[in-house]
Amino acid sequence: MAGKIGVYFDQQNIGGGLDLSALAAQTTKKWGDLTPVVKIVPVLALAVDEIKADIASQELDGVLLCGASPRVDSDLYRLPIQVEHVNLREQCVLAYRNPDKSPLDSTHGAPELLTAMARDYVNMGVVKLQKSTLPDSAAITGTQRILVIGGGWTGLTAAAEAAATGYEVVLLEKSDKLGGAANNIPMGSPLTTPWTDKQPTNLAEKINRVTNNSMIAVHLNAHMEKLEGQPGEYKATFSTPSGQQTVDIGSVVLATGWVPLDQKFLEPMGLGQSDNVVDAATFGKMLVAGKVRARRIAFVLDTSLAEEAIKKEAALSAEDQTEATQTESAKDAETEEKAFVKEDLESIRHLQYSNAVNSVGMLRLANTVCEQTNDACQAFILYKNMTIPGILERFYKKMQDRLGIMMTKADVTGIHDAGNHMIVSCKNSLLGMDFDLDVDMVVLPTGLVPTSAKEVTVGFDYRQGPDFPDLQLFDGFTDSNYICFPYETRRTGVYAAGCVRQPLTLDACVEDARGAVLKAIQCIEAASHGVAVHPRSGDSSYPVFNFVRCTQCKRCTEECPFGALDDDEKGTPKPNPARCRRCGTCFGACPERVISFANYNIDQIGSMIREVTVPKDFKNEGPRILILACENDAYPALDMAGARNKPWSPYCRIIPVRCLGSVNAIWVSDAMSKGFDGVMLLGCKYGDDYQCHFVKGSEICSRRKENIAETLNRLGVQPERVEQFEVAIDEYDKVPALIDSFVDRIMAMGPNPFKGM
Repeated sequence: MAGKIGVYFDQQNIGGGLDLSALAAQTTKKWGDLTPVVKIVPVLALAVDEIKADIASQELDGVLLCGASPRVDSDLYRLPIQVEHVNLREQCVLAYRNPDKSPLDSTHGAPELLTAMARDYVNMGVVKLQKSTLPDSAAITGTQRILVIGGGWTGLTAAAEAAATGYEVVLLEKSDKLGGAANNIPMGSPLTTPWTDKQPTNLAEKINRVTNNSMIAVHLNAHMEKLEGQPGEYKATFSTPSGQQTVDIGSVVLATGWVPLDQKFLEPMGLGQSDNVVDAATFGKMLVAGKVRARRIAFVLDTSLAEEAIKKEAALSAEDQTEATQTESAKDAETEEKAFVKEDLESIRHLQYSNAVNSVGMLRLANTVCEQTNDACQAFILYKNMTIPGILERFYKKMQDRLGIMMTKADVTGIHDAGNHMIVSCKNSLLGMDFDLDVDMVVLPTGLVPTSAKEVTVGFDYRQGPDFPDLQLFDGFTDSNYICFPYETRRTGVYAAGCVRQPLTLDACVEDARGAVLKAIQCIEAASHGVAVHPRSGDSSYPVFNFVRCTQCKRCTEECPFGALDDDEKGTPKPNPARCRRCGTCFGACPERVISFANYNIDQIGSMIREVTVPKDFKNEGPRILILACENDAYPALDMAGARNKPWSPYCRIIPVRCLGSVNAIWVSDAMSKGFDGVMLLGCKYGDDYQCHFVKGSEICSRRKENIAETLNRLGVQPERVEQFEVAIDEYDKVPALIDSFVDRIMAMGPNPFKGM
């Protein structure tokens, strides 16, 4: 705990709106010997040497920087002791809006409410440091070896790139040869500049570079059995034809690729009903084998026929569920129906997700078949949405002028077998007419389904089970946050690349493999230094348990989004620090408050809440609202709102939290007992389209809020005084109105019944 704190006020950033002399005097008066150094510096960013000199001469063990947001220039203040920031610029001076109730302070002319805000924030900052310690390192000896699961195009690239950096690689391939789906693509879509022509994949050379590399151990017909331990010191057990093997590894690149969508979902378009209707993957194999005899081929990218049929069947299934009687057998049937409906709707999304790959792929297939027939073939590409990623637009434009290829946007309303030929009915085409297209063969898109949705690919020896959690919520894809953390799965140390992460073209798979390898290396290095990977990169704290008070309720192990906690036979948590992403969800879940971080704990935030001055006169001095803001989206959004002169009510006090999943119910109790009139929980969006950086933090907080509401009801306090709101980082312009609306609601409700007690 910080026993001697230096407090520094930034004249440049906040001196124009606050009387810093008065703030400094108040700090000295309140905190006495705890703050032997209280200074106003002209420019804080230029005072680093002065701060270092004070640390040495005054033996400071904590520094409180009062000025700009902690998100600004934080790298300038890397000091050997604890450093905390008080955000008096973006979330105090710039965010202040006079409610026409705040007279000027007679001593220095600033509005009284603004002065009160600044004073509260400084006091909260001091007590935060007082209740914090420097974390001990949980460094481990990181094994300099990467496991690559999958020997296809992406896995081969990942293995070669990892070996090139000096890391040993173990490459597992479940089949008897390397290359995966790329074996069926001798000529790929453009892979390099000028991005206008198909190029040979040179797969054989790629395979040779891997198999002839002494840094890479290749195992064919290999299957993962178990992955135990934590990043940096995993043990991977896998089976091979010669027996079971166990290898020490540091991290994993998951490159297991994709499997085609079940043909039943494209039956409404004729797949499986006629030999003249195939999907793109099958057509590619036919081209490689020289089995394509058709001369008029329709490449259909519009899957509306299948989607409408799937939706109709799903609706009928849902209707059947409501009519079922509630017998045990009917309940079982209902469960099966729900699973069937979900699989149906998920299939539509897989077709939609795969559209970019199919768009490029069908251009390539049409081009190839024209070349193989010396331009004697006619290829008709019928699309609803032609989706071409990035620079491959050059390839698309060249194919528009390709002899033998005709493209048009059209709604495909029917595909019929007419004996020795097929008829494709089209409406709303760019040709300005409806027409029936007479062809020899129809090629439909291939839905790329990640292998993780169909099978266990890793075999985690985790308390939470052998596979990635909750894949059914995310269509089988393994990313923990597509927007902010590509490659990162819901298991720290395992990084997804290629089509197991999202449908990708070959060139994109190469980039993906490189990115995943860099993350895998970063993870090993982070583990060896005892610090976290994203989103709290470099954080050396980790959860510490007071096992004496632990009741083995298992809530922490069950709610951890990343499987960082195992447990023993009694249910006592067994931490794995290198798996932890430092979100604090575990201590938010703990009813006994036995979990803490050295620099983030229950008592720390509770003490900060109690430092706020809450007036008793609700009518004349206004309410007080506590805002617990997620540091990943909500807190930056507040910063941006303040910086853009979008102020909000001065009755609020903001405390950043690592994630709403870390919010413990005791903080709400502390706020209510202190006399706060309302509590706002600002966090990321949750649900099917979640944006939470820690996957489930916002969702877990929402569930806990229901329990808090029950408690407040029993105490005679309206549960509406505590509300959770979803805020994305780019919604800064909406945050002030969100806050003001909540303040207006509290004003209408009146004071907290516990105010002044």
